[in-house]
Amino acid sequence: MEKITPKSLGFRFPAEWEAHKATWLTYPQNPESWPDNFAKACNEFNLFVKAICNNEMVHINVNDLLTLQTVSKALDKLGCKMENILFHDILSDDCWCRDHGPVFLVNSKGDKALVSAEFNAWGNKYSSVNDNLIATQIAEITGYSCFKPGVVMEGGSIEINGDGTLLTTKSCLLNKNRNPHLSLADIEEYLKEYYCIEQVLWLEDGIAGDDTDGHIDDIARFSNSGTLLMAVEEDKRNINYIALTRNLQFASRFKLFNGSQLNIIELPMPELQLADGHPLPASYANFYLCNSGVIVPIFNCKKDLKAMDILEKAFPSKEIIPILSVNMIYGLGSWHCLSQQESGV
Repeated sequence: MEKITPKSLGFRFPAEWEAHKATWLTYPQNPESWPDNFAKACNEFNLFVKAICNNEMVHINVNDLLTLQTVSKALDKLGCKMENILFHDILSDDCWCRDHGPVFLVNSKGDKALVSAEFNAWGNKYSSVNDNLIATQIAEITGYSCFKPGVVMEGGSIEINGDGTLLTTKSCLLNKNRNPHLSLADIEEYLKEYYCIEQVLWLEDGIAGDDTDGHIDDIARFSNSGTLLMAVEEDKRNINYIALTRNLQFASRFKLFNGSQLNIIELPMPELQLADGHPLPASYANFYLCNSGVIVPIFNCKKDLKAMDILEKAFPSKEIIPILSVNMIYGLGSWHCLSQQESGV
């Protein structure tokens, strides 16, 4: 008997720039991820929530009633549109909802479904006991059909163009700490059937300091179905120069499944951000597309304005919303890592 998958039932994975019904977030609750600046990271997170909730619902997972009350008070004081914010009593290990949250799908009839893959904290680097249950709890809250492929997949490891193409990295999805029993062909089949796409394009490595083994959302993002923003590093002495140059070379040879060539826009990397001498995975590619606009992480460095100018040209119909991420990035992620969109209206 042929296996029933979202693709076989006519679902699709909308591009992030398509209209959202909501954004799902998990509130930071693990001070160990920000040992010296947890409160400052939470303040940056609150500004992120404020930017999103102006034009769509925001669902926030919190660990307990005290957190809900504290966060609600802080967001209200910040001037957030509180009628657009819903809290859910869902335990978490950390706040990276892009990876532990579900992927939302839609079909032509307006039906919605979600995919709840396994989450093992980027190769069992951390605890994921609570995080691995979050996607199914969100399925229960929404009442949407829930598909479980039974394999480890993370939202930050994939980038889709909404028109049949998915981009990922070999360093992440082929890593033996994810699905050691699966071949490249096996993984492609899962991606095609559960994320409803026609082709998988593979880049090589991610950036230094990224504990996810190379998530794509730090290095390459679609701005439309045929255009790819690629993180580049011009300084040959920079630790990211070799990996990003190789990825750019690979991408320049990519063709979409309809045979057309990808248009590539180069997006600079910020100056290297360090913590105790170690690189942090700071990247302008970790922007988030919401109904309000393009929320861009900035780092108080001279490349900020150049990156925002490039993104403004790449998304001419969207407002560019810069939010400082100098504290959030200490937790090894930024705005895209924190968020998961629920497409549709």
